[in-house]
Amino acid sequence: MTFLETLLKGVFVIHLEPKSDERGFFARAWCEEELAAHGLETRVAQASISYNRCRGTLRGLHYRVGPHAEAKVVRCIRGAMYDVIVDLRPTSASHLQWFGVTLTSDNRESVYIPEGCAHGFQTLEDDTEVLYLMSKLHEPEAERGLRWDDGAIAILWPHVETRIMSEKDRNWPLLTGSTVPPLGYRPASETSVMLDDTLKDKQ
Repeated sequence: MTFLETLLKGVFVIHLEPKSDERGFFARAWCEEELAAHGLETRVAQASISYNRCRGTLRGLHYRVGPHAEAKVVRCIRGAMYDVIVDLRPTSASHLQWFGVTLTSDNRESVYIPEGCAHGFQTLEDDTEVLYLMSKLHEPEAERGLRWDDGAIAILWPHVETRIMSEKDRNWPLLTGSTVPPLGYRPASETSVMLDDTLKDKQ
């Protein structure tokens, strides 16, 4: 496994290192020792699969607050998706910046998402499945969300003819602040944001 840190501190794209022969290949997809060496959370409390019937399905942006804040490792095990992470940690140098990456069953990459970040994705193919490894047990009362189209973040989602979303995800509250430059990246000092006080302890 190789770990490539992104523009968001503590967010990593993880690449497999396959050992191939005439049968195919074998690759390690999880290693407690290697995650710990990068200072990442190694506890896995739950694993879940998200099945998405149609291209253009958008889920997110979700995060958890307080003691239920969780780290995740997300992988596309069938189909393709555009995965997005937004840094909500107020003291982070990448506060309110976002990062997007295409995950597919063919590239077999995964993303490590630390506590204090919001996460969402949009499917690029029909019948896309996503595997989540999560560090905390599910706690619905701790769930919060951001609007996918919030101008204070300005995520550049891939174009689709029809976008399929839940009503809950369509109606998350908007952040406060001005709009961001076209690439979606901007120093934290340029935006004010109202978030749960419980996020303020996240580094």
